[in-house]
Amino acid sequence: MRRLPAAVALAVAVSGCAGPPPPSDLPGAPVVVTLGDSVPVGTGCGCEPFPDRYAQLLSPAAVSIDLAQSGDTSADVREEVGHSDVRADLRRATVVLIMAGANDLAAAFDDERDDAVYEASADQVEANVVATVDTVLAVHGTPVSVLVLGYWNVVKDGEVGRAAYGDAGLASAHAATRYCNLALQRAARQAGARYVPTTAAFRGDRRTLDPTALLAADGDHPNADGQEAIAEAVYAAVPAG
Repeated sequence: MRRLPAAVALAVAVSGCAGPPPPSDLPGAPVVVTLGDSVPVGTGCGCEPFPDRYAQLLSPAAVSIDLAQSGDTSADVREEVGHSDVRADLRRATVVLIMAGANDLAAAFDDERDDAVYEASADQVEANVVATVDTVLAVHGTPVSVLVLGYWNVVKDGEVGRAAYGDAGLASAHAATRYCNLALQRAARQAGARYVPTTAAFRGDRRTLDPTALLAADGDHPNADGQEAIAEAVYAAVPAG
């Protein structure tokens, strides 16, 4: 289901006085539009997802329009930007966040756990994300920041992933993730977007840390700390939008 724009919390005025209007009522307030899968939705977290948190980090605080949908593949997102209501939101955007591709590679992991299959799935991700960014830029018509986010893992990770797949399976999951992230990097470069990695936020600069503390109980989605880590990674990449 499509989520409505999130009102960003503002500082409360002196007791007895009305507070300032929400960002949606402020002239010139930036607008963050997000497309993607269950990670930006906030599935498994029960908390504010990273698009809303990132919007709050901007100055002035931004309106967050989170159009991500659980289960979406890169092809779903490519189709979504053809819808008239989505295009209307994109025209308002100051920043567009795209996080899609994990479900494409997750399907390949479930089916084969094979490098050739991963590569073929990643090629489709690349083509779909390039087309999505091209559409975003064409619909917007003026310069807009488009950020393509990578993944720390396209399936379960940490203690849950190890229990589900074993060490060999988890290594294969990391391989699938590398194919996905490389495809997303290529797509961003080709389409004129900026790639924002999240691997270091979850697994450290050397990719050796256990991300369990940043994951929800399902081992697949970020918890509140994980969502905050993604928001901070996006803000570090483009602090001013």
